[in-house]
Amino acid sequence: MIEGISAVTLGTHEMPRSVGFYRALGFEVLHGGEESSFTSFRSGTSYLNLIAQPAERRWSWWGRVIFYVADVDALYDRALAAGYQPTTEPRDAEWVSASFILLIPTATNLVSLDLCCRFPSNSKSTWPAIP
Repeated sequence: MIEGISAVTLGTHEMPRSVGFYRALGFEVLHGGEESSFTSFRSGTSYLNLIAQPAERRWSWWGRVIFYVADVDALYDRALAAGYQPTTEPRDAEWVSASFILLIPTATNLVSLDLCCRFPSNSKSTWPAIP
């Protein structure tokens, strides 16, 4: 039975810029860094990895990564303070969370981050709480 996601690995053409982006949001670098070809960040009990790809390597839109955070409003303010422009403001969503979307700043913006916080179990939401 699947218990969870251990790690997500994303390709990047711009490791220094990508590492700066995740550091600005508060991700902790466990391995690698701006000059490395592979960087691993802690994401709760899981990991977010970046792997450098050559400039000639092209891909189409990849998708979306969703992270739960303790305080979506505080992280939104942190992203703004770091100079990033989220595509949405924090808002309550029907799927038992409040969220905002932030495009990963690359030349192609192929991946978006959905940064969410869970509604408390005593929330007025009619959706079931996420365990």
